[in-house]
Amino acid sequence: MIEVTNEKVAVAKEKLKEAHTRQKSYADKHRRSIEFQPGDHVFLK
Repeated sequence: MIEVTNEKVAVAKEKLKEAHTRQKSYADKHRRSIEFQPGDHVFLK
């Protein structure tokens, strides 16, 4: 019973890792590098 639970936990962790990688890949595709110059006005959250 403990082995089955450990296997399920391992599968869940692997699925979370895959989802995280997929989300990061998607986010990085839409990210752009912006360089600011002295005197530029920026909005900080």
